[in-house]
Amino acid sequence: MAEIRSYTMNFGPQHPAAHGVLRLVLEMDGETVVRADPHIGLLHRATEKLAESKPFNHSIGYMDRLDYVSMMCNEHAYVRAIENLMGVDVPDRALWIRTMFDEITRILNHLMWIGTAALDLGAMAVFLYAFREREELMDCYEAVSGTRMHATYYRPGGVYRDLPGHMPKYQESKWRKGKDLARFNAAREGSLLDFIDAFTQTFPQRVDEYEELLTSNRIWKQRTVDIGVVSPEQALDWGMSGPMLRASGVEWDLRKKQPYAKYAEVDFDIPVGVSGDCYDRYLVRVEEMRQSNRIIRQCVEWLRANPGPVITRNFKVAPPTRTEMKESMEALIHHFKLFTEGYSVPAGESYAAVEAPKGEFACYLISDGANKPFRLKCRAPSFAHLSSMDEIVRGHMLADVVAMISTYDVVFGEVDR
Repeated sequence: MAEIRSYTMNFGPQHPAAHGVLRLVLEMDGETVVRADPHIGLLHRATEKLAESKPFNHSIGYMDRLDYVSMMCNEHAYVRAIENLMGVDVPDRALWIRTMFDEITRILNHLMWIGTAALDLGAMAVFLYAFREREELMDCYEAVSGTRMHATYYRPGGVYRDLPGHMPKYQESKWRKGKDLARFNAAREGSLLDFIDAFTQTFPQRVDEYEELLTSNRIWKQRTVDIGVVSPEQALDWGMSGPMLRASGVEWDLRKKQPYAKYAEVDFDIPVGVSGDCYDRYLVRVEEMRQSNRIIRQCVEWLRANPGPVITRNFKVAPPTRTEMKESMEALIHHFKLFTEGYSVPAGESYAAVEAPKGEFACYLISDGANKPFRLKCRAPSFAHLSSMDEIVRGHMLADVVAMISTYDVVFGEVDR
């Protein structure tokens, strides 16, 4: 029999299971991993440095592009950091809209995750199922912001505009016509809130379908149970947060421990794992989708009953309406100054964190009183999680590295910021 020898190999960045541009240099002893060295930097876009050269509002869109499957959650942290320094009051309706869209974003993230994680481990169907629901939620993004991904919807002082009173409908085509077209448009007859309400009523059954495919699946369990176990001590030592931390048995969630927006006023539970393995991380994220659905229903109920403004009336920060701008010279001046030079933020520093789908995403902002940040530093959960790769995968087989990367749920936009 040939002698097993040690060798070094590259995993990624071109590998489809590397989830973007991760390059892992693996030292192998046969099929067993002896050492894993993550190499990053292949996507570096200097987001934090670019933000220092632009007025504050110009960088909201950059936040979408960090973790590009958790778009509005990233915006939320950045906008909150600005609001902390400026002392801007945010209308209640805007806070409820932010809470709702944070949870829509959480479901979007976890749908992408469950589809790609299953694909990495050999299950094709789940990917197609998950993207069926993802399409509907992307339509909600498009309805409020005009774009399906990089929304730039949150603004200091509130949100860009109120929820639309109608949903765009599918047009007849050779793929959708007759009864099929009517079925696709059935939930689109009313407002965005009606559409979201209809989604929340059917979504728990959709999650049941994912679980039917995976939770008791013998192959799925063989690939994930007792693989990549992260102890509570290791999770805390490595600065893990979000589902990674909760799957290890640590009940920490900023929405409960340090509530922001309207999380103190909604009812939900924090799912917590037991073993800290890949299977627990899967179960935690599946239950998080159910809890997010529960929060969204409460937000829809409140928003239906409480119309009102969605952005501050402080014209130093938010623009006046188009009507006001065309009828009042003062409003026109505010509009002109806001869109040419922006607004100045009082000197000081601010740290604002949100419970993003992958963990604690935060912005540390330093202002020197100018109209652009003096320094901006983002705290990205994927970066902290990826750092632990070497310690966690040692002694595992090469195939288990794929399971670990997928259940870490890394996105390189925020790692290589």
